[in-house]
Amino acid sequence: MTGLSPIELQIAQHRFAAIAEEMGVALCRSAFSPNIKERRDYSCALFDAAGGLAAQAAHIPVHLGSTQLSVAAAIAAQPMEPGDVVLLNDPYAGGTHLPDLTAVAPVHVGARLIGYVANRAHHADIGGMSPGSMPLATEIYQEGFRLPPVRLLRRGVLDDDIMALFLANTRVAAERRGDLLAQTAALRVGAARLGELVARDGTAPVAAAMRALQDYAERLTRAALRELPAGVYRGTDWLDDDGLGATRIRIAASVRLGGGRVLVDFAGSAPQVAGGVNANFAVTLAAVYYVVRAVAGHDIPLNAGFMRPIAVRAPAASVVNAAFPAAVAGGNVETSQRIVDVLIRALARACPQRMPAASCGSMNNLAFGGSLPPVAQRTRRHRDADRPALRQFSYYETLAGGAGAGPHRAGASAVHTHMTNTMNTPVEALEAALPVRVVRYAIRRGSGGAGAHRGGDGLVREIEFHAAAQVTLLTERRTTPPYGLAGGESGAPGLNQVIRRGRTMALPGKVSFAVVPGDRVRVSTPGGGGWGRAGKTPRAKARRRRPTGQPR
Repeated sequence: MTGLSPIELQIAQHRFAAIAEEMGVALCRSAFSPNIKERRDYSCALFDAAGGLAAQAAHIPVHLGSTQLSVAAAIAAQPMEPGDVVLLNDPYAGGTHLPDLTAVAPVHVGARLIGYVANRAHHADIGGMSPGSMPLATEIYQEGFRLPPVRLLRRGVLDDDIMALFLANTRVAAERRGDLLAQTAALRVGAARLGELVARDGTAPVAAAMRALQDYAERLTRAALRELPAGVYRGTDWLDDDGLGATRIRIAASVRLGGGRVLVDFAGSAPQVAGGVNANFAVTLAAVYYVVRAVAGHDIPLNAGFMRPIAVRAPAASVVNAAFPAAVAGGNVETSQRIVDVLIRALARACPQRMPAASCGSMNNLAFGGSLPPVAQRTRRHRDADRPALRQFSYYETLAGGAGAGPHRAGASAVHTHMTNTMNTPVEALEAALPVRVVRYAIRRGSGGAGAHRGGDGLVREIEFHAAAQVTLLTERRTTPPYGLAGGESGAPGLNQVIRRGRTMALPGKVSFAVVPGDRVRVSTPGGGGWGRAGKTPRAKARRRRPTGQPR
């Protein structure tokens, strides 16, 4: 018994989700970096008093489920008092990778704890071996500054020591401070809105509504899973490499459906590797949640109840469940995408009329940074004011690709797919903030796989540097193309290039290198796989065979 009518459940769901969405608006509008205010690389969520997810805004899928682990780690570290904000990014304490900083705050009415608000934002530099903090590392110590759960604010007062320690470990301190304070501002907005809801409806009714929504999501999920044919379905795919010598890194999964439950077992996946494509368990969990929610085909509220019928097993010290101190920067952005591809391939055997071919399969990560030429200081407020200084810059972005075609439509071109839900950085914003010029930004025509429905095309982004910089590319699907389904052809693999003094040279999928003014970096992203054999149109046949309740 929920205690709420269907209409009341919908109202409660939209009220809680609106709080998370408004937090996102506040974070976006007050952030400093293009990565957050333009690409919107963040997520916001609302949690009940026990730390269970109550609502998440429609932000980043890779944060689905994994943020709840960060909130649990923050709660376990020490009790939070009113006005506290706990900050963490440790992938071995509920985080995903070091650039993703999670901020958590309790919400109290009087002395009573009624819930938590949290957000996670990708910071464009958190220290480490290379600007942008997505290095070709062999251990997490090389990837950047690692924070266990620490109090950034104590009873509403900023801890200057924690902030100073954090800023001392990034190349762009002013930008990091601005983004971090934007996260705390968004938490205040969320706490205020939840407090207003409690003031109007009462503490007990709001808590009861959270529980009722979680139970409702569980029932919907179980009902959706019961519609799928029971059985065990297997899929396998490979990461290209780890950038440090390991190639064709296997990811395997079996998906057991039955009784309104799903068990995903990654037995047979490769052991963790030296390079940073290892995914911690939080990332793997998020990828599974995403695929289950996508295949369910129902409007299921995003909360802890949705997660209850889903179980995940992953071998310890594997590429899908990394053990400390493995490097994990690419696990969050690249391995998560391949896990999705593996699960889609497995479920295509269970419900072929629901599943698309593989999409781009990479977030096509580009990071760079350096120093602008020395300039004379104009102030004597600091002890070393007369000494010329270098103004550091650091940048990070992901690039879109082609979406996989499906049984009923072609794939979209030049879009972010699956575990990334970010936007592109506009050319104007990029050029205004950094010493670069975007020479070309276009759809990569013909890169989508052929088929009865063609895969979407990738894109081409070519950037010319006006200052010396260190560039890191962390990309996938450069040697193993996105697969087609039902006879459709694979999408074109991606291609990374550098143009120097008129000469174009191919680059590996994972590489860090120096550029000088005038150099250009060109990233051509993969297309999506095609669906069905070219020349055949399965639309009418598929429509006749579609089971009741299956999405069109």
